[in-house]
Amino acid sequence: MVIFMYYFNTFLIYSILGYLLETIRSFFVNSKFTSGILYGPWTPIYGIGIVLIILISNYLFLHLHLSRWLETLITFFLITIILTILEWLGGILIEKIFHVVFWDYSKEAFSIGKYISLSKSFIWGIGSILFIYVLKPLLDNFIKHVPFFITVILFLVMISDLLVTIVNKTKI
Repeated sequence: MVIFMYYFNTFLIYSILGYLLETIRSFFVNSKFTSGILYGPWTPIYGIGIVLIILISNYLFLHLHLSRWLETLITFFLITIILTILEWLGGILIEKIFHVVFWDYSKEAFSIGKYISLSKSFIWGIGSILFIYVLKPLLDNFIKHVPFFITVILFLVMISDLLVTIVNKTKI
């Protein structure tokens, strides 16, 4: 139960931090703000990505038994590939289910279709390594001490948001 709570709280907190990151980025880049499909202040794809990063890096660091820099390099490439696939799947699903396109990389250099940009993939990989070595150690203690009732409240609010989004934004 404790490990589940850690991963679920991680998902929630990084979904909120992802939303804040997108909000700040859009403030400086353009005036049109869209961060995900939900109404609330969270973008679950960030939470999903961070949980995957933690699971993959923990597994690799535990099982590879190589020098730390080589483990980090392998982790970088593997996580970059997995996050690129996640971004591609997310783009396709959002378009198919909600009939919205939140990003289109097709006009960028090094793009593969609409939802994959190798330059963005590289940024996700670098960000993942920074997350593993800088941000995660800073926030882990906080995440491990989020009270259970806060987690339940956030879970219920996010699920409600998801249900309202599905009802309001899908074309059934």
